[in-house]
Amino acid sequence: MEDIFDRKSLTMTILMTPELSNFSGVVHGGHLMRMLDQVAYACATRYCGVDVVTAYVDSVSFKQPVPIGNLVTFLARVNYTGKSSMEVGIKVVSEDIKNRTATHTNSCYFTMVALDPDGRPLEIDKLTPISDEDKRRYEDAKKRKSARSKK
Repeated sequence: MEDIFDRKSLTMTILMTPELSNFSGVVHGGHLMRMLDQVAYACATRYCGVDVVTAYVDSVSFKQPVPIGNLVTFLARVNYTGKSSMEVGIKVVSEDIKNRTATHTNSCYFTMVALDPDGRPLEIDKLTPISDEDKRRYEDAKKRKSARSKK
């Protein structure tokens, strides 16, 4: 079968339903964090083809609230790979489907680690950035990794 998917990226869209709301009537940040982790898992697993775990999450800022009834699209991409780890960048866009407007609500970066069946880190394929945009993402991810290691 022809490979129709870009192994390094993933787009997932979910309708925000009432059980996801907080006391203010918008989507609870904890629910969004859980979804972000699931998206990072799916994107990283698609890339390396094995189970992964979350090792690190860079700061997640909530720029705008997400209303119940909106569609939320998670745009995820593997930006960088190490020996067994990879950075997955995720952009979150909330779409008001009635008013046909979209708002960038969140962005964050997850470091995911590939695991062998015994739960040990597993070496993964090296990401080779091709486009200028991929090269920029790769270099930015290297800088974030370096900054984390200095903490």
